[in-house]
Amino acid sequence: MIDQASKTLKDVFGFSEFRQSQKAIIGNVLDKKNTLAIMPTGGGKSLCYQIPALLFDGLTVVISPLISLMQDQVRQLHALNIPSCVLNSSLSTLEYQDNLQAIGEQRCKLVFLAPETALQNSVIELLRCVTVACIAIDEAHCISEWGHDFRPEYRQLNRLLEHFPSAVCIALTATATPRVRSDIKRQLLIPDNSEFIASFDRPNLYLEVLPKDNPYQQATRFIQLHPEQSGIIYCLSRKQVDELSSKLRADGYSVVGYHAGLSSAKRNEAQERFIRDDVHIVVATIAFGMGINKPDVRYVLHYDLPKNIEGYYQQIGRAGRDGLSADCLLLFGYGDTGKIRYFIDQISDEQEKRLATGHLNQMLALAETDTCRRLPLLQYFAETLQNENCAKCDNCCNEAKQKSDLTVAAQKFLSCVYRTGERFGASHIIDVLRGSNAEKILQNQHNLLSTYNIGNEYSKKQWMVLSRQLLQKGLLSQDEQFGGLRLTQQAADVLKGNTPFFAQLQHATVSSKTSSSPAQPGDPALVQILKAERKRLADNDNIPPYAVFADRTLNEMAYYFPHSSPSLLQIHGVGQAKLDKYGEIFLRLISTYCQQNNLQEVSNGQTLSKTVKSSSQTSVKTSGKTLEIIYAFEGGDDIEALATQHKVKAATINKHLYDYVVAGNCLTQPERLLRASKLSQIEIDRVLTTFEQHGTERLKPIYDGLNSQINYEQLHLLRVYFLQHKSAEI
Repeated sequence: MIDQASKTLKDVFGFSEFRQSQKAIIGNVLDKKNTLAIMPTGGGKSLCYQIPALLFDGLTVVISPLISLMQDQVRQLHALNIPSCVLNSSLSTLEYQDNLQAIGEQRCKLVFLAPETALQNSVIELLRCVTVACIAIDEAHCISEWGHDFRPEYRQLNRLLEHFPSAVCIALTATATPRVRSDIKRQLLIPDNSEFIASFDRPNLYLEVLPKDNPYQQATRFIQLHPEQSGIIYCLSRKQVDELSSKLRADGYSVVGYHAGLSSAKRNEAQERFIRDDVHIVVATIAFGMGINKPDVRYVLHYDLPKNIEGYYQQIGRAGRDGLSADCLLLFGYGDTGKIRYFIDQISDEQEKRLATGHLNQMLALAETDTCRRLPLLQYFAETLQNENCAKCDNCCNEAKQKSDLTVAAQKFLSCVYRTGERFGASHIIDVLRGSNAEKILQNQHNLLSTYNIGNEYSKKQWMVLSRQLLQKGLLSQDEQFGGLRLTQQAADVLKGNTPFFAQLQHATVSSKTSSSPAQPGDPALVQILKAERKRLADNDNIPPYAVFADRTLNEMAYYFPHSSPSLLQIHGVGQAKLDKYGEIFLRLISTYCQQNNLQEVSNGQTLSKTVKSSSQTSVKTSGKTLEIIYAFEGGDDIEALATQHKVKAATINKHLYDYVVAGNCLTQPERLLRASKLSQIEIDRVLTTFEQHGTERLKPIYDGLNSQINYEQLHLLRVYFLQHKSAEI
């Protein structure tokens, strides 16, 4: 059935290939095996039950925690002509009865329910009258009491599975620690070999942390880097949301506020205006976002420090769901830490308080780290970072920051952990080091230790920063339940003086390099025309613009200029349903624009040119990111500028140029590669001759053949030129 799934992916949804893990997950569900799918926010979880729903005989029941989330999915499914409905309190009595009838008459392929609704006797009896083929549980972390958003009603969903034993169950979530995953599997009887964990990394998100200094000015500067693009600003308190949104509005920004203190009608209005592109910015507390599936959010700004990594991950995950680049900026001030600690102090349960403190410390470690931002982020989800330099965060892209030799300080801290019995938290260790006379220290006679009062060279705040870096770098581990610190094997090398310890105690004060890199390669004027038409159609159909076509789809249209239905079907996100509904309208707009500007259709994967390249060679389809780079390069941007703009190394830009030409495409100005190499004509001729002799598959023989006189960056450029030159001769 997986072949049918691939066909459905293209014909219905308009996608030519599955994302990571999707194919394996869908195959497991189609084999009727209960499945747990852990996928990043924006990773394409919904397709993992939508495609099986279309292939199964019978109904798929989708459990979802939020009305807005259900409504959004149903609207998108209707735009694809997929019969689906929802049962919740937002419906009128007549609408509710109509949907009950549609389910009973088996006219729906998917029905969306809140867990409370799904467990009602009347609903269960209704579902007994039809064939329930699949039960999909979205936001499955809500099942576990160890999850960040535990909901008791989710805990009872195993009863639903008992009522429909022949239905396959798929549980999906974006945020689940190993402990939460284990709990979900136990509750829903999912075997270990049916757990699929996609990478938690979102490589299209650029992560940055800046010291909070005049936050309003920093926020507006960040917004200005994303003109007329959708963005979310998260604040810690309702008061902050009201103040910031009012100030931004007064300064002329298109903004709306959202928090739990607003009436339900006000919240719905704010969300709808944002989803429908009537406003560009929403300023919100964490109450906003779970029901949002808007794919074209280009930035997320944290005005205040999040309480934990899970919340931070979920919130930045609302950016760049279309797979295009998006920016995530956190303004980090230690004053925010005090506010969060105040909230934690109000917690009466001691174990819950310890957990909240541990979560805050993990978040602080991410904010303070001097290594790749993704390291502590992925460590939280028990995932190992594959590359020490992600090339998509401030620490990896900025010049190396000066670190201090803190070996002696680390030895003092580690020694104190050891001498106090490896059972106390960082705060207690620091109090011992700084010679505190606190009752707990005197009771334990820690004032008699050799490490007592030997650490007054640093403030308590600085020692806390050091403790988090020791944890992050693996020299300490922390008891999850009680917060006690323990030495790891790595700590021994530092204690013995065999390994130095370098780190930063002060958060570096850097200026933001975040920039609004173009999210598309399409003709800008045509993109705007297509967006205007998309908005008109969406408003007429009472759906969000992205339910018509995503930004990526419009940008590909404005790059390839499709003139026929078969050509339009080659565009990402265009399936038969969208073609039937909107194809003629968009083809007419594209054709008119091309006539007015003397443009012709570009063969999918071919060169960005005013004319179609005539070649019998079949091109490999080129990625959107490569096309984005090529469009800017062809427009005049040099390689250094593109590297800075996209926050990558020059070698990465060279790789995109290489991939483009290898796919059978041609650059319109290949001689720019020769100029970029900064080599003389004699040197260029030598390099090209050496490529003739040794081929282009590997650069090492070329480098050696030229006696190491030409560097690899120059060889990369000339290889691209050579490949295009040879292609033109064929």
